Amino acid sequence: MRLNADMISRSPAFFNAMKDRELDLRGNKIAVIENLAATQDQFDSLDLSDNEIRKLECLAVLPRTKLLMFNNNQINRIAENLGRAFPNLESLVLTNNRFTTLKELEPLAMLASLTMLSMVDNPVTKQQHYRAFLIAMLPNLRVLDFQKVKPAERQAAEVTYGAASAAKRQKTAADAAKTFVPGAPDTAPAAPKSGPTPEQIARIKDAIANASSLEEVARLEKALKSGNYDVVAGATTEAPEGDAMATE
Repeated sequence: MRLNADMISRSPAFFNAMKDRELDLRGNKIAVIENLAATQDQFDSLDLSDNEIRKLECLAVLPRTKLLMFNNNQINRIAENLGRAFPNLESLVLTNNRFTTLKELEPLAMLASLTMLSMVDNPVTKQQHYRAFLIAMLPNLRVLDFQKVKPAERQAAEVTYGAASAAKRQKTAADAAKTFVPGAPDTAPAAPKSGPTPEQIARIKDAIANASSLEEVARLEKALKSGNYDVVAGATTEAPEGDAMATE
């Protein structure tokens, strides 16, 4: 069944025990996560348990969402842009899905805010170093499979996988979070404007000193304020009209 705006509008919405606003999309035989932009980012929690989803993905950007529940699906893949879709996700429940390898879990590194993760009843939980792998990859993780992450456990995980490796995965997550979103405002910092070179400064002083009129001084000052140093400095390379006539 398609997850569309009509289904979203007809599904139960309520305040859960945590007093978060939750949307209940359980048991609808949903196969693909789509059209979540129709929620208008009005929910703290989305419950998509008991469906037929195979890939954890989302094209919409939902910064309000803090909890996702995907119990009892068929998920074994995670989209690379998941961190962009859910930049503030804190809890993710993937109980009883079909993850089998640690590599399949690597895209979770993009969820920089994740503090609670459940992978119970997934084959991957039986892999060697499974728990250490996730702990090293997710520096803010506090609870994994309903067991608290202890400081000694985190230290051992970082020894096993290396702090550099964990930092690299987090850099990948940060880079993914900067992915361009169509229609989103450009938040990239502007490149700092460079100042004039010493040679340009000397030529600028000469241009202003040799200006033949107030209009020319005003033009030079306007170009200087706009950062067009080459225009101002270049004024000294053009001989005044009177001098040009004198040389003929």
